[in-house]
Amino acid sequence: SERREKMAYLTALLILCLAGPTVSFYLPGVAPKTFRDGEAVNMKVQTLVSPETPLQFDYYQLPFCQPDKIQDLPENLGEALAGEKAHTSSYEAFVKVNEYCKTLCRKKYSPQEMEELQDFAILDYRVNMRLDSLPLAEMNTFAYEDNPEETVQIYNLGYPVGGRLESENTNDESDTYILNNHLRFRILYHPFDSNDDDSFDSSDKNGNFIVGYQVVPFSIKHKYRGKFNESAVPYNKLSTCSRATPGQFEDHEPLVMDAEGGGEVIWTYDVEWKRSDVKWASRWDVYLQMTDDKIHWFSIVNSLVILIFLSGIVGLIMTRILRKDFARYNEASLSEEEKTEANREMREETGWKLVYGDIFRAPPSATFLSVYCGTGAQLAVMSLLTLFFAILGFLSPANRGALLSSVLFFYVLMGIPAGYVSARFCKLIKEPNHFKATLYTALLFPGVCFAVFFLVNMVAWAKQSSS
Repeated sequence: SERREKMAYLTALLILCLAGPTVSFYLPGVAPKTFRDGEAVNMKVQTLVSPETPLQFDYYQLPFCQPDKIQDLPENLGEALAGEKAHTSSYEAFVKVNEYCKTLCRKKYSPQEMEELQDFAILDYRVNMRLDSLPLAEMNTFAYEDNPEETVQIYNLGYPVGGRLESENTNDESDTYILNNHLRFRILYHPFDSNDDDSFDSSDKNGNFIVGYQVVPFSIKHKYRGKFNESAVPYNKLSTCSRATPGQFEDHEPLVMDAEGGGEVIWTYDVEWKRSDVKWASRWDVYLQMTDDKIHWFSIVNSLVILIFLSGIVGLIMTRILRKDFARYNEASLSEEEKTEANREMREETGWKLVYGDIFRAPPSATFLSVYCGTGAQLAVMSLLTLFFAILGFLSPANRGALLSSVLFFYVLMGIPAGYVSARFCKLIKEPNHFKATLYTALLFPGVCFAVFFLVNMVAWAKQSSS
């Protein structure tokens, strides 16, 4: 026992000697970035998506305002496959500098261009943007039907291109759509090394973290006096914007889209900076939170009920199949007449007893069965590795495209165990051509996926979609 204790002490001492200092690090693409007061931040534009259709489009496929030079930002493999391209925009913002009613541009639209904008508004397309890897979101407040006093705030990614104008006349059946040409950006920031509001120093030189990126869209038919001065952009004086109270508007009408005559649109925006107590590490919580627990529990109960119901059906089927086999086991307790009747019914063997002859019999398509087993092993290990690295935090939503890139990487990497499982299964069922099975394992499933995605992409290309 003394010898064992000495060995344990030596082992513990060796472990302590080998243990080195712990060093923490941030994953690539998700490291925090600080912004100093007055520093310019880049608002990036991305895609237009809709819940009504799976087709997504690039931001500049619509006639929005464009900078002098559009720069495509670097993207990884996952973003490229998903069609999530990011571009520079004409929106300007400076850290902790509030600006109101800034003019983005003035554009005159032809009837065809205005009709295109209206079509996107009818299909409820939303514009996606991002700032410091945070997606732009519109905050909406909803109340429960059974308890109107209880409200919940939901983040909707992006902002709508436009919407249907609700008419006061209920008999008016004509659909009129408005264009959201004014955006109010609300950027939430958290000072670096600040503990609470009382200790916050506005002259903090360490910078600020961006922890929120919100938007409130408006539809405003802007007016101006005299001739529009293009050289004054972005600080044009518009009569619809209140100079006495920043952030307020004079009496105005919504900008109705005229698909027949086209028209002029003045695009404007506000930038508001608001201090937040949310830390940088928790800034994604509002995007990932569960907004309705009732739906969550309903889904769980519904799944359990379906599972119990299907299990009962399988049990009934098995009972009917095995009934005659149970009767054979109870044959000793039957009378001679009952045995004669039972033997007559069971001259042909039925039930699970017939399965024993098929257990070790080679199937007619042994090669494809081996291919399916190898592909299944490949997909299973790929899924486990993806979940494992996601739990470790390598697949953060801030690192865009990382999930799809990792899935493809692990799928290619797991081709080695897939070929081994396929060849091993061929040997088990005595299939002589192992090379053929391994080749099919490498080509069958990827080939089918390629054909499906190629056809889907052909449809997307025909519709000029960026997906």
